[in-house]
Amino acid sequence: MNEAGRRNAAAVDALITFFESLTPASLARFAELYADDAFFKDPFNEVRGVAPICRLFTHMFRQLGEPHFVVIERVVDDNGALLVWDLHFWLKGAPGQRQEQLIHGASHLKFDHQGKVVWHRDYWDAAEELYAKLPAIGWLMRFLKRKLAV
Repeated sequence: MNEAGRRNAAAVDALITFFESLTPASLARFAELYADDAFFKDPFNEVRGVAPICRLFTHMFRQLGEPHFVVIERVVDDNGALLVWDLHFWLKGAPGQRQEQLIHGASHLKFDHQGKVVWHRDYWDAAEELYAKLPAIGWLMRFLKRKLAV
């Protein structure tokens, strides 16, 4: 691995530690790990800049109970990294008890020469991981999945 790969590996180590211990109080640390004009995209959002990225995660803490990332796998090279993760949480305001939910996802990351994230794209299946677990929409999603399966 060349110098860029080693720098990326160190940046990934810091990011994993950051995301696995993420709290509302630690959100201010995004500026330490992300470039000022960093790009972020997930199935629901597309923003540029540290402040908008931080607002997305602030919103996550408002909507989800005890969100917690667990990184399962990582692949790092000279051009960036791929993290495979699980997000554990429960839905605030959902009827009934606090039932733990789980989203399986992956993040594709690219870094600048200082090891800061310049590009962060999250991939996860909103239909399977979120919509299918909601009462009314979930029934429809499960029905369609059964009908379309081979």
